[in-house]
Amino acid sequence: MRIILLSILAGVIGMGLGAFITALYGARSERMTSIFLSFAGGVMVSIVFLELLPEAVELAGIAVMITGLVLGALLVLALNYLIDKISSSTRHSELHDTFAEFFHSGDIITKNPKMLRSGMIMLVAIALHNVPEGLAMGAAGNYDASLGLTLAILIGLHNIPEGMAVSAPLIAGGMTKIKAVVITLIAGATTVAGTVIGVLMGSISDTAVSFSFAIAGGAMLYVVLGEIIPQSIVTGKDRIPTIFTLAGIIIGVLFIELVH
Repeated sequence: MRIILLSILAGVIGMGLGAFITALYGARSERMTSIFLSFAGGVMVSIVFLELLPEAVELAGIAVMITGLVLGALLVLALNYLIDKISSSTRHSELHDTFAEFFHSGDIITKNPKMLRSGMIMLVAIALHNVPEGLAMGAAGNYDASLGLTLAILIGLHNIPEGMAVSAPLIAGGMTKIKAVVITLIAGATTVAGTVIGVLMGSISDTAVSFSFAIAGGAMLYVVLGEIIPQSIVTGKDRIPTIFTLAGIIIGVLFIELVH
């Protein structure tokens, strides 16, 4: 139960806080969005390489870790392709021109008669970023309470700029601030679903815990290295996001070292 509550704080409250900041101070520019997301991506990279993958190898060996890593990346790749098909996008596996397109929020802003369908498309897209995080938290919390707490804090830190990035194009496109915050909160709730799955898998065996860590790590790395960072560089139109990615990695490393 403790790790479920932590996942609510990290997922729902984390993203909700980011959306609230955006609603309070105004929608951020594409440049600021790219910086926020790059920093968040750097934090996530530190989690994967310093916590998830080493633990996966220690629990079940390198073969299980690599298998889970590849499977996690392939799952996100397949789900991304499915979302592009559902949203009628013709730009499969390509970078978008804006973050509104990246988060499929343009569907919600410009197609009011199809609000429900478009809203579901966006929620599923954001869930790709949040479910693996929850999976990692659930498996970690079931295996080691301190590791679960560490991941929850770092993932919560990661979710604040992600919540800002998700809500900014919605507000800029004309959606009311309250509605944008609510939608972002709902999207953050998918972290809790991932946590429940992680707890269930983590209670099976050490191999299942290792596999959970590796799958979550593969999914996170694909999202960060294959989507967030390249998209941030293209949208920001410079290399500044790279600097903030490194800053996020350093902050993540320092926090993990402090906790341990």
